[in-house]
Amino acid sequence: MTGAIWNFVHSALMNFLNTMALLTAETFSLQFNNKRRVSKPYYRRKALLCYQLTPQNGSTPTRGYLKNKKKHHAEIRFINKIESMGLDKTQCYQVTCYLTWSPCPSCARELVDFIKAHDHLNLRIFASRLYYHWLPHYQEGLLLLCGSQVPVKVMGLPEFTDCWENFVDHNEPLSFNPSEKLEELDKNSRAIKRQLERIKQSRSVDVLENGLRSLQLGPVTPSSSRRNSR
Repeated sequence: MTGAIWNFVHSALMNFLNTMALLTAETFSLQFNNKRRVSKPYYRRKALLCYQLTPQNGSTPTRGYLKNKKKHHAEIRFINKIESMGLDKTQCYQVTCYLTWSPCPSCARELVDFIKAHDHLNLRIFASRLYYHWLPHYQEGLLLLCGSQVPVKVMGLPEFTDCWENFVDHNEPLSFNPSEKLEELDKNSRAIKRQLERIKQSRSVDVLENGLRSLQLGPVTPSSSRRNSR
């Protein structure tokens, strides 16, 4: 396939993929809600992933959103979606994801492995809420991402605003004031950002303590080995 034909086919594919269904304003309000607890009437906060893929050559960004489906998490569906696009590996792409929940440990590992195998992609992840962040196993998943080429951050006003402007259908009646909603989300996000920083700092403290412990113990001598043997 010649370069001209490939560019035409790729451009047509990107234009087709860029024709996306938009989130309703209610879905955005309910699912990106980052309050600590859901108020009445209660509802389930589901996993949603909004992605934007921007070619380095300045072409029109490709946008879409995914949710969990048939035991496949949104992050895995996102990986499969990107792989199915047949992107030009000689061109770099900026990929931004807005998630309602931070990735689980399994998805975190998949995302890290995916980016390692696709060095032409620069992936940024922003999460509205941290998923089971108090459990050590889930903290390990967050730390894996933070220490990799796929750092995860908490959404703030710029990210919520960008998500609202680019992924939400504005042609329907609103039951809330968008500016007030965005300010509320930004206010709630500050505590979540502190939670993530505490998780990252706890890892730094653990590394430091382990390093100091190894220095204090030093090499095991024959005499000390005999004293500590049973």
